[in-house]
Amino acid sequence: MTKGSTFYDVWDLDVFFPGGSSSQAFLNHLHNSKEIVEEFQCKVISWEPSNKVTDQDHIANLIEAFQGVAKKIRQAGAFVSCLHAQNTNDKKVGALRGQVTELSASLQNALTVFDQKLTTYDEQIWKEILKEEVLDELQFVLDERRLNALEKLSQEEETIINALSIDGYHGWGQLYDTIVGTIKVPFKDGSEMKELSVGQASNKFSNPDRLVRKAVFQGWEESWSEKAEYLSKTLNHLAGFRLNMYKLRGWEDVLKEPLQINRMQKQTLDTMWQVISDAKAPFVTFLERKAKLLGVDKLSWYDLDAPIGQVESKVTYDEGADFIIEHFSRFGKEMTRFARKAFEQKWIEAEDRPGKAPGGFHTFFPESSQSRIFMTFSGTPSNVSTLAHELGHGFHTYAMRDQHYLNRNYAMNVAETASTFAEMIVADASVKQAKNPVEKVALLEDKIQRSVALLMNIHSRFLFETRFYEERKNGVVGTDRLNELMKEAQQEAYGGALAEYHPLFWASKLHFFITGVPFYNFPYTFGYLFSLGIYAKAQEEGEGYEEKYIALLKDTASMTVEELASKHLNVDLTQPDFWQKAVQQCIADVEEFLSLTE
Repeated sequence: MTKGSTFYDVWDLDVFFPGGSSSQAFLNHLHNSKEIVEEFQCKVISWEPSNKVTDQDHIANLIEAFQGVAKKIRQAGAFVSCLHAQNTNDKKVGALRGQVTELSASLQNALTVFDQKLTTYDEQIWKEILKEEVLDELQFVLDERRLNALEKLSQEEETIINALSIDGYHGWGQLYDTIVGTIKVPFKDGSEMKELSVGQASNKFSNPDRLVRKAVFQGWEESWSEKAEYLSKTLNHLAGFRLNMYKLRGWEDVLKEPLQINRMQKQTLDTMWQVISDAKAPFVTFLERKAKLLGVDKLSWYDLDAPIGQVESKVTYDEGADFIIEHFSRFGKEMTRFARKAFEQKWIEAEDRPGKAPGGFHTFFPESSQSRIFMTFSGTPSNVSTLAHELGHGFHTYAMRDQHYLNRNYAMNVAETASTFAEMIVADASVKQAKNPVEKVALLEDKIQRSVALLMNIHSRFLFETRFYEERKNGVVGTDRLNELMKEAQQEAYGGALAEYHPLFWASKLHFFITGVPFYNFPYTFGYLFSLGIYAKAQEEGEGYEEKYIALLKDTASMTVEELASKHLNVDLTQPDFWQKAVQQCIADVEEFLSLTE
């Protein structure tokens, strides 16, 4: 019981479909979804566009039908993701996920036909259709769908690609999850030999004892190495499928699709990375100082998350929840209301137990208008930040709850904006409320770790992935070469600051194997720096900024990021100024840390 409220650390999934992976209600939902998808397919296929403005009503009706189908499939996908995350040993989940993937592919086929039919309209007629009242609010997203369809293959060819992707593409992503579920990391705890799940093992990289971190890392490398050949094949087949699809469409740049998905110009991405590359020196100095404080010549990979000094004690889950709510309340009522609801209504799965998947995520159940948040809470300041981060994702969907369903599909780069913004509120508050200089250093270091992760670790992922895809164009890239590419990317991204790297990072990082979004890396860094710009504005304007912040979040799925920044922040993302100011905020933390640890 905390301040009159009960905060739950195990989520409730039965409210959606009772019975978990054995739920009859969920099987009924899947059956019902299949029928509705088939009905939608028939409507789309039988529709003959007349290239007249009067088609507006028919288009509006099809969009209304799409909303219903999309919500059903999203509800199912969210449920299956939660089932897998809470228990990676649940054998029934794989079959359920396969059914959801098939439904998604069927819907995608119907949408491919719909989008292709939009391309049959003359440009002038199309502009007139979009002016009609019913479709007016959907102008951006419908225009985007039509333009993207014009750059793809024919309807028949794209439909074939979607059908083949079930087993030839998404199947490989699901295989990765299966392989990871079998991995156990050996760890000697005193005289007892234990087997840790990858989630439990990754938590130990923030252990204050270097011997513990080193032992876990050795077991970690050993375990991933045993599966490396399987994972190498998986990664190569995923990339091969993508590259063949791009080749058929005539797309030469592997970044074309991820940039399209993120509604972002190449110039913006290049400018962001250039500013970061030019600003690496202070972060290298930080890593060198951290090494001294830890009593080593140079940090190894397993030292990156090591705490400096000691925070007085571990926080309980309830204390972490209280802290988040208290500091959200200083920003705005809506954000606080959402967080309290998540803690009190069993929307969060945070219990530290074996069998859970590693990492954290937020997912949304659109038919129920509820979020679910997943993580493993072990009482560290970093755990509290992660919890705030995922609540930020949840608040983003909450802020958009009244938007048309088509105007809620925001891209990953802006999705990371709300999460990082929430995380910054909590991290800043932690540093300011430190009980003594030693604790302040420890908390400041924890905050800087995020800058290192977003500006160095993510950079290494981006460098690795772009180079891997270039080599994959010429054939399969072997395990040893993947290790080399990964290590080279890490050395470059970290400015040579480490004594030991993690060549198998490509294998242990789920993000390289996600099929839904290619290049699941640079959007994190974009979101981090973009949110720093918003955070600075919020601090300038003080109380009352929440309303403007919500207005920005509501626009995240209905304009490009360049338009969003221009409208709400009055900045040009293709130029270095904005990015330099954002990175400077990270450097200011480093300078304070260096001063305190002189």
